Parts: sequence; C-alpha cells; structure tokens
Amino acid sequence: WSEIASNWQGMDDTILLTFWITGAVFVAIGLFMAYCIWKYKYNKNKKADYEPENSKLEWALTILTTIGVIALLAPGLIVWNNFVTVPKGAYEIEVVGQQWYWMYRLPGKDGVLGTTDIKNINDDNPFGLNTDDPHSIDDVLIDADDLHLLKDQVVKLNLRALDVLHDFYVPQFRAKMDMVPGMITYYWFTPIKTGTFEILCAEYCGTGHYSMLGYVIVDEEEDYNEWLSEQMTFEEVLASNGKSDLIKIALNKKNDL
Repeated sequence: WSEIASNWQGMDDTILLTFWITGAVFVAIGLFMAYCIWKYKYNKNKKADYEPENSKLEWALTILTTIGVIALLAPGLIVWNNFVTVPKGAYEIEVVGQQWYWMYRLPGKDGVLGTTDIKNINDDNPFGLNTDDPHSIDDVLIDADDLHLLKDQVVKLNLRALDVLHDFYVPQFRAKMDMVPGMITYYWFTPIKTGTFEILCAEYCGTGHYSMLGYVIVDEEEDYNEWLSEQMTFEEVLASNGKSDLIKIALNKKNDL
C-alpha cells in the first residue's frame, strides 16, 4: 500500500496483525481438512462411529475462538480510541463537503473558529457563519479543493456535509470519516512528511462522485505561512461582496468582548 505520511502507523500494524492471524487460521483449517480427507477416506473395513458429545473438545474450541476474537478486536479498539481522542492544543480545521467539491475553514488570529448555522448559507456565506459571532470575522475561508497543512502540527478536522453523505479520505494519512448532513464528525492526525497527497471522497455521493478530488499539501513553516497569508478572511470576503453592514455587526460584537 501507499507510504504512510501521518502518525497513524497503528492502522497499518493492526491490518498486518489481522492478516497474520486470519492467514494462520486459513492455513490451519486447510491442513485440517486435508488431514480429514486422508484419515477418513473410504475403507470397507471401517464402520461409522457416533460420539454424542466431547466436552473437552468443545471447551478447547470455545477458548481458542475467544482468544482469536480478542486478538482481532482488541488492537482495533485501541487504535480507534486513540483516533477519536484528540490531543489538547490540536489545530482545528473545518472541512465542508458538498456535491462535488471541498471547502475549508481555518481559525483566524484569535485562534477560534466561529459558529455556524445552516440557515445562514448563501452565495456570500457558503459556510453559514454567524455574523453576530465575534470569532467568525477573522476565520480564513478556502473555497477550493486543495488544503495546505503545516508539517508536524497536530490537526483536528471537523467534518460537515451540506447535502448528502461524503467521506474525507487521504490514503497516505490512514484516516477517514463519514460526513453526515446535520452532524459534525471529526478525527485527528499529525502530518509527518512534506509533499502533496490526494484527497478522495470515500462515500458515494452522486453522479459526480468520481470528480470529488483534491490535494493536501504538507509544507514546512515558511511555505505554509506564505500560503496562509494569501488566503481571504470572512471579513475580506464580505467586503469584496459589498456586505459592509454585516462586517460592522461582527466587528461590534468583537469589540464588546
């Protein structure tokens, strides 16, 4: 599979462990069947024997099965618990999926993402930001399919869908999660390698599903800051659309803090 570019090596380790366990069981069952074919082949001098029960065999099979289930289930549960337990101080980014493209929202200088409401969504406010939330005005809006991240920075992705089910998936990060309309789902990771990595939608979302592609570009700090400085804030987007009245509302709320 593709080279890993995040901290989720545990995902690969769990899959490999599953392959080894299921592979060993497959070989054991195959050998057992071959042994039975040889041992119990037709012989006119043999008679069938019926054994109503064998408690030792039943206990042995029960214990072996239990061990196998635990060996398969426990590593996955451990990784899943880590996957949904976000470290403190993670940098929050909102990912919005819509037929058939991606959008992103980053916190501004205040370091806090503003609140949203689907009732606010329109051409001037595609994210549905609340203009009376003082934290909204400096949010950085990326109305494009590509997202830049800073190498070695812990990132929490808050995932929203505006229409149907989507799934934000970057194979090299070993991370994915369904995006459900009306809900905010999430996961976290740390990009550990610079480079460009393809974004896929891993949930069928309509006739244009195949085209819902993008790229995550992991940068060193200098390149990342340069890219970030070129992006527009919510305030700048409103100004460019002639919505100065909404800017005043948001700024007044911010000054009241």
